[in-house]
Amino acid sequence: MDRLPLHHDLYLIAHGQAGKLLIHPASMALGLAGAALLELALDGRVAVARGRVAASVPAADDGDAFAGDLLALVAGEPGDVRTPIKKAAGDAYERTRETLTDSGVLRRTTRRVMGVLPTTRYEPADIASVVRASSGARSAVEGWRQPDARCAALCGLVAVLRLEEELYLDQPSGQLVGRLREISRESSREVAELVGVVEGLIGEAAVAVYR
Repeated sequence: MDRLPLHHDLYLIAHGQAGKLLIHPASMALGLAGAALLELALDGRVAVARGRVAASVPAADDGDAFAGDLLALVAGEPGDVRTPIKKAAGDAYERTRETLTDSGVLRRTTRRVMGVLPTTRYEPADIASVVRASSGARSAVEGWRQPDARCAALCGLVAVLRLEEELYLDQPSGQLVGRLREISRESSREVAELVGVVEGLIGEAAVAVYR
């Protein structure tokens, strides 16, 4: 099976088996947008350096509309790397969920709470997709496999979003987060920089809630 985009894997890791989001929606949205930009950088479609970003290739329809629109956004407004992440985060969650549903990875279910209020959830159609999403990060942490840059990026985002428990590894939380961060830092410059940018934006969003 073809590997899912990085932001799709992150979405799957961040939800329980019943389709419930496990972290704050604003953090999830920024994480998804950052993951999509990370994949564009690792594919050589955007260049990131010293807090700046620019498109390296023209936008094209490659089957991932969200990533394509993000690339077009960078091409139309090169500059501060934080800007496209913040802008794309606006509908990142809904668009990622929609794409995963349309592709059959998620299925839409509606239940009634206390027999009255309908509640809609988007559950994994097959738990194997969730296992695959996190398998690379688990292998990297436990030393089974040398992580590539994409895997290192996912490790960094899992640490930043504090999703380490969803890897189901028998390690203390602090130790596991430290190892995930270490994997991310030891990868490419783009990975270390963009994971740091996402972490900064999530921190700003959290502070803004209390203002």
